Amino acid sequence: MARPQILLTEEQCREVETLAALLNQDQIADYFGIARNTFRAICERDEEVLERYKRGKAKAIAHVANGLLQEARAGDTTSAIFYLKTQAGWRETAPPEASATTEPSNARDALSKLLDKIAAQRQRIGMAEPCAQIAADTPESEAHER
Repeated sequence: MARPQILLTEEQCREVETLAALLNQDQIADYFGIARNTFRAICERDEEVLERYKRGKAKAIAHVANGLLQEARAGDTTSAIFYLKTQAGWRETAPPEASATTEPSNARDALSKLLDKIAAQRQRIGMAEPCAQIAADTPESEAHER
């Protein structure tokens, strides 16, 4: 005799979206006290559960990426480098034609232009640009120091 299918309640379905921001599928299964394979099977047969899981993951990624972009635009070099490596294909090695004596101001200008381009693309796809307020609040003299 086959086991009865385990179904998530409507409340549990909503909870999947919240949990997905913090946990992977195996951890969510553990949270609900069901077998990991069972949770994966639920996701396969119930589109709503899978969509809520994906939406929760996407929201969390967008939130973290937005914070990272804010830090990069505010002048945090580590954040800028990480963002450019993961989103713009930057690598540790310089191309052969690059000069080792590149002026820091030129590098800053290039980074600033690239970040502006990324911000413009984010606005085109409907992602909010909360870091515009940071730029507006930054005194002109401080902005040139970066």
